[in-house]
Amino acid sequence: MKILRDKKGFLTEKYGFDAEVVAISDKFKGSILVKDGIDLDALIKHMESTGKVDGFEATGAITGLEPIETIRQSGADIIAEASFTDIKTGEPATSHVREALGSGKHVVTTNKGPVALFVRELETLAKQNNVQFRYEGAVMSGTPIFNLIEFCLAGNDIKEVKGILNGTTNFILTKMEEDDMAYEDALALAQKLGYAEADPTGDVEGYDALAKVMQLSNIVLGGSLTEGDIEREGITGITSDMIKAAAAEGMRYKLIGSTRKEGDKIIAYVKPVKMPLSDPLAGVGGAINALTFSCDLSGDVTIQGPGAGQMETGFALLIDILAINSAVNCC
Repeated sequence: MKILRDKKGFLTEKYGFDAEVVAISDKFKGSILVKDGIDLDALIKHMESTGKVDGFEATGAITGLEPIETIRQSGADIIAEASFTDIKTGEPATSHVREALGSGKHVVTTNKGPVALFVRELETLAKQNNVQFRYEGAVMSGTPIFNLIEFCLAGNDIKEVKGILNGTTNFILTKMEEDDMAYEDALALAQKLGYAEADPTGDVEGYDALAKVMQLSNIVLGGSLTEGDIEREGITGITSDMIKAAAAEGMRYKLIGSTRKEGDKIIAYVKPVKMPLSDPLAGVGGAINALTFSCDLSGDVTIQGPGAGQMETGFALLIDILAINSAVNCC
């Protein structure tokens, strides 16, 4: 919302895009629907002072709707879906996406669940309803991946994609090496700084990276992998002694997610890998993500950037919204 407010003039002038936000629904903050459009500046100030959508006064406002009903009644052209991820079921995000696409609304999402588990079904549903389903932020948040493949790497046969797909674990491993911290202390620091949640299992055991590898396997390489097809090992077994021994060899541990073609098969894993310092991925430190694409024409191409963050995630949604706006306006 802040991006749409603060860049309103720029987006209109440069891209011919003038957004009108008509509805917001949040599990904890409440919901509001104003078909004539919401005053974003006033709403943002209200949320900054109260932490809620609830209580915001607007002429003609409808409040208290559940997300599905908000989508149905909104009359919106585009739904931006950024709810919590349940990687085992893809819910509630998948139901939100299905409802929106099925009713002829474009969808942009930063949610891993629907993309990892149901991307082909949802893309088919979008095509049937002549709308777009875009998900740039589902792997590396504000660092472009799918747009990079669609445009900048077009024409390449991508043989392998591998990289650092979880900023929390990369931060922990960096601290263990650079500051000689024990795993437990590095994890505690990551939690203090907000990189890791109170229950860090999804990050440190590799589940978050696995969901992203599943997306890359199935979308980029054309596979049909499920969670059980991907080898998974987290970083909880990495010790300070292992970090020091690797450094003495001119090597460095990184939690790597990889997917590659081997004949008719796709081989994928998430696990700690001891990498030579000459590898571009070895030089990526802190809470940063990076991916290397191995292409037949352009060779190895590596991109790195933030894998999380409020503004970065908003930017990922904006990329997809502008792509939809461009496609609609050109036809």
